Amino acid sequence: MRRISRISVIAALAALVLFILHVANPASRAQNASFHNAPPSAKTTKNPYEGQQPDAAKSVYQSRCAACHGPNGEGVAPQGTQLVGGVGTLASENPIRTVGSYWPYATSVWDYIHRAMPQNQPGSLSADETYAVTAFLLNRNKIIEANEVMDKESLPKVRMPNRDGFIPDARPDVGKNGPPAEGSKNQKPPAR
Repeated sequence: MRRISRISVIAALAALVLFILHVANPASRAQNASFHNAPPSAKTTKNPYEGQQPDAAKSVYQSRCAACHGPNGEGVAPQGTQLVGGVGTLASENPIRTVGSYWPYATSVWDYIHRAMPQNQPGSLSADETYAVTAFLLNRNKIIEANEVMDKESLPKVRMPNRDGFIPDARPDVGKNGPPAEGSKNQKPPAR
């Protein structure tokens, strides 16, 4: 247990040092500023990962996600959860909820990454970077092949392993067809 704690602390410190080096690097700041100051046409010319996912996506994952989630999605405790593996563990005493074992829809994975990641800069990934990271994770979880490209057309077609693992809530008071809760402001008047 003590060794795991030391490893976690060392990993966290290494991630912090890498982050500080990235922020302190003038070349990195200049490259980022030049992109943001570029004319709109330069920003929308072509998806840089098109036809290259998830292979090229590894570089996006490594630079934006690996510090917390590990170089291959194995997780770095305590800051980053495991993203790869866990298939067959959900019914066990120690379920491992990952992209490959738990998430029912690939579009939900994309949405979560796009809105909430990276944790230190939520929402900072472009749509193309989010597709790239999603493709990388789907490939690492053996859900898509290495040559498959993820975009707004292909991503909804991905069938996740746990898609049928969630069951609808059959309680009559839940959902759009259930009766409104007593005292609700949105109650319909009684039928006459």
